Amino acid sequence: MAASLRAGGNRSLPSLVPASLRRFGAAMQHPAASSARPGSPEHGAGAAAESGASGGGGAGGWLGALRFDNLALRSLPVEPSEDSAPRAVPGACFCRVRPTPLRNPRLVAMSLPALALLGLEAAEVEEREEAEAALYFSGNRLLPGSEPAAHCYCGHQFGSFAGQLGDGAAMYLGEVLGPRGGRWEMQLKGAGLTPFSRQADGRKVLRSSIREFLCSEAMFHLGIPTTRAGTCVTSDSEVVRDIFYDGNPKKEKCTVVLRIASTFLRFGSFEIFKPTDEYTGRKGPSVNRNDIRIQMLDYVIGTFYPEIQEAYSDNNIQRNAAFFKEITKRTARLVAEWQCVGFCHGVLNTDNMSIVGLTIDYGPFGFMDRYDPDHICNGSDNTGRYAYNKQPEICKWNLGKLAEALVPELPLEISELILEEEYDAEFEKHYLQKMRKKLGLIRLELEEDNKLVSELLETMHLTGGDFTNIFYLLSSFSVDFDPSRLEDFLEKLARQCASMEELKVAFKPQMDPRQLSMMLMLAQSNPQLFALIGTKANINKELERIEQFTKLEQLTAADLLSRNKKHWTEWLEKYKVRLQKEIEGISDADAWNTDRVKVMNSNNPKYILRNYIAQNAIEAAENGDFSEVRNVLKLLENPFQETESSTEVKGDTEEEEATAAAAACAQATRSRLPYCSKPPLWASELCVT
Repeated sequence: MAASLRAGGNRSLPSLVPASLRRFGAAMQHPAASSARPGSPEHGAGAAAESGASGGGGAGGWLGALRFDNLALRSLPVEPSEDSAPRAVPGACFCRVRPTPLRNPRLVAMSLPALALLGLEAAEVEEREEAEAALYFSGNRLLPGSEPAAHCYCGHQFGSFAGQLGDGAAMYLGEVLGPRGGRWEMQLKGAGLTPFSRQADGRKVLRSSIREFLCSEAMFHLGIPTTRAGTCVTSDSEVVRDIFYDGNPKKEKCTVVLRIASTFLRFGSFEIFKPTDEYTGRKGPSVNRNDIRIQMLDYVIGTFYPEIQEAYSDNNIQRNAAFFKEITKRTARLVAEWQCVGFCHGVLNTDNMSIVGLTIDYGPFGFMDRYDPDHICNGSDNTGRYAYNKQPEICKWNLGKLAEALVPELPLEISELILEEEYDAEFEKHYLQKMRKKLGLIRLELEEDNKLVSELLETMHLTGGDFTNIFYLLSSFSVDFDPSRLEDFLEKLARQCASMEELKVAFKPQMDPRQLSMMLMLAQSNPQLFALIGTKANINKELERIEQFTKLEQLTAADLLSRNKKHWTEWLEKYKVRLQKEIEGISDADAWNTDRVKVMNSNNPKYILRNYIAQNAIEAAENGDFSEVRNVLKLLENPFQETESSTEVKGDTEEEEATAAAAACAQATRSRLPYCSKPPLWASELCVT
């Protein structure tokens, strides 16, 4: 459940509750508030859906052009029953389901670039097309040729094997053949109960759906492999959610996102064969069914890695090894891309890892604002397992679990060797290549570049620099700045560093002093009991907060500014030396600088989906105004600034100064801040769980 909301006091779960229990608790939320009942509006809509799907009454001209060819259901075992009651599903990769209709579905937004993949091209969408999209992409009526199904998978959640999970709130609609030869799986997220819903209701709400819709498209336009989002459709049907798990539930609008990808199969798809786990006692529903594992490998490799299938058609072990090597490298490159834009996934369980190397399942994600290597975007992740700086090692750990799931079709000694030889090397290579582009190092690849990047990030950390905006600013740095222009540039950098107020919010102690004292005594007197209710890392982090907060109280704003400028001056000197090496022996330095700026501006986004931007769109939509969602979508479709950034930075700064005073006057003016600005102070109060 992804929720981006303003935190008021301590609204997160108590820190003593394990993350795995919190996730289970979320699944135990209120039963379906809008399940179809005889005589209800949904029941009538369901009858219409069945009528429309079974013959006649199909989609009109716009959606009628979709050409379905549901290869996955022909290639993998499907349980024929359409019973949506929660249950184990052994011996099958999919089971038949039906969407639960919604009351009065209406379109929040649609992504025309994503829908174009399916052959749904339109210069402008008229009211008729919007109504048609709302009807079919809510699940209220089925498209001719679609075959709704839910996928069965397992997963390791927060490090522990959770047993059967599956599509509890998502439904495969079918696969559409695109106009340019692509095959695209369509999926509705939030369409109602499936056998994998456990004791939840299979629904998603407006806030989480808007976040997923916007971020899917934002990531694509940033150039990062991802699933896509075609539409976001809300309704008058409601479910009850306890947003902060604090005993204050409220009704929220049921909302459905149309997701699009080559496939939504994941690492966890292969974990359905796992025997009883020694720690949790859980097992996969299809244990001892190696025949299905072979089917899945044949389907995945033959469909999504055809070049590997062709190269090793006569040797399955070599074929499977080549497949594992390729997904290892794709995953390493993917997480390197995340790190380079400051993206945090939030829930990197094995069931949230794509078998083709895409970013999937946008829950409590977040883009970093102030650079903090220990940044945790998920308010439910008390141990920091999925912190920003741990994402590379967690993805490697997840690949290790995939390797285990492929035995005996790929012996572990082969896959483990591949993982050790390939993953770290591929990650480091791709990460440094991307960072060189972000810094405009376009001619030379020097060994010292890794140190320059590390020192840049350390300077960002020391000064609380805004990750996105600092990189964006650097394209306007020149190797031949005179002292006055350098001072102007330092002023701009300083404005992207954390203010005293921001730092005090960031380092504000989170424990009552008496509680901390008790925990410290317990850690010494009874380590076993302490290990059950706390961690050494959490205590150390709290002690660090106290130390930092104490130092801040002794610091003036002028001291902070002076200190920040000193740090940046030291790093800029090193950057200048490195840039001078780039132009040694070049006859046309101006042409080099033009190329450098162009490369930097196509690798350093001006706009990302910051939490507060998403929250502005959510609040407007919850009040019935979908225009902000659509405006933000348009902004994110063009995240890079292609013109000379020095001009842009000047304009941005003037705009920020002009709007800062107005923004402080009233809550309603928050959205007036340009979305390329450093976030307002209230953004630090947002909590995503």
